[in-house]
Amino acid sequence: MIGKRRKLGKKINDLQIGDSYTTSRIIEDKELLLYLGLTNDANPLYIQHDYASQTPYKQPVVPSVMLFGMVSSIVSMNLPGPGSHITQHEMRFLKPVYHYAEVKLTLEVIAIDQENHEVTLSVIGFDHEGDEVVKGKLNVCPAYEPESLTGQSLENFF
Repeated sequence: MIGKRRKLGKKINDLQIGDSYTTSRIIEDKELLLYLGLTNDANPLYIQHDYASQTPYKQPVVPSVMLFGMVSSIVSMNLPGPGSHITQHEMRFLKPVYHYAEVKLTLEVIAIDQENHEVTLSVIGFDHEGDEVVKGKLNVCPAYEPESLTGQSLENFF
């Protein structure tokens, strides 16, 4: 991060109902192995083709919490963006996602609670076949406006 300017995401007053962000991502082995290594998750359903082929899934699936991690990354990096965090989530994983699948995720602001400094986002994700794979809602605390001169100077920090 040294040498890179880092701005905060949208503050609550910058958000409007209907604001949205959509992105697509192909889930490669590299991401799966990084996730499984970081979490020490050795579920054979996620990595062993011989085991997965004997299940109704027929092939290894992507961990649902990894899909949630992709959603969380959109919140942290795009909508509302840096400085925000998820305070509550409700997610349903409607269909398994397989290795090398492309997932298209859309987050949309559906409610704004100024008093509690919180926004509600809907989440929907589709696979490459156009089937819903994830659906849910998030409560998010957007970035706060820095209150001090020192806090404001962070926006210009290199």
